[in-house]
Amino acid sequence: MIHVNIILTVKQERDVPEIRALLAEQGRLSRKEAGCARFEVYQSKESSRVFILNEWWESHQALEVHRTAKAYTEIYKPKVLPRVDRVAHPSALVE
Repeated sequence: MIHVNIILTVKQERDVPEIRALLAEQGRLSRKEAGCARFEVYQSKESSRVFILNEWWESHQALEVHRTAKAYTEIYKPKVLPRVDRVAHPSALVE
């Protein structure tokens, strides 16, 4: 299982509502992809500009295929990434 946590900080406050809607759609589409075990989008209660993506992929291959799918290529990469600061944390689940 591949676990990735991504922290996104929206650069401009005025972009927050649109980024929120785009991330919701990205999450909905990503959850339908083969190999996606979990794709959750959270918005911080401390700062409305901060979003956290919690992704679980069944394999590295599933994650790579995700990066060629609509959610990534048509929403995340062109519409979200230019308007946020991004910090990715590939992670290991502590059990």
